[in-house]
Amino acid sequence: MIKAFIIVAHTVDGFIAPESVQGQSVASTVWTSGADKKKFVELTKKAGVIVMGLNTYNTIGRALPNRLNVVYAPAGTPQIAGVEMTAKSPIDLLKDLEARGFSEVAICGGSTIYTMFMEAGLIDKIYITVEPHLFGRGLTIFNKPLDIKLSLVKSENLSSDVLFLEYKIGK
Repeated sequence: MIKAFIIVAHTVDGFIAPESVQGQSVASTVWTSGADKKKFVELTKKAGVIVMGLNTYNTIGRALPNRLNVVYAPAGTPQIAGVEMTAKSPIDLLKDLEARGFSEVAICGGSTIYTMFMEAGLIDKIYITVEPHLFGRGLTIFNKPLDIKLSLVKSENLSSDVLFLEYKIGK
């Protein structure tokens, strides 16, 4: 079965983005470290496919090269060059990607997409970069209460003040 992982950066106080400003989210590319960006590129290129919601895509603003970019979007959303749009259930999407030869997929946000895949029981690992930043308030990784046991696989310093954590999901 295809493996799926969540990859996310969050602040020390646990937020993936500050509260939106006039309805616009602030992209993690603005506040995350170069070390996080390097790790993100490494892991997502290895997977070969990234899945995100339309809001996350819009904060990035472009398809990421050398990866299949799959974006969850409502029906009727205009097609975006270099992006595959979907409304499939998480399990159907993973089955389709596996049939196309992919063995791993990176779930890249936001909260709704992370929650959807986690609730479906399809996540094998979570990669978290803890950035030396505080927002006080903002968006969390998941947008619903969850109760899922994790096991720490590895922790490493990406730089002198950036921590990278790899957790395995308890099944």
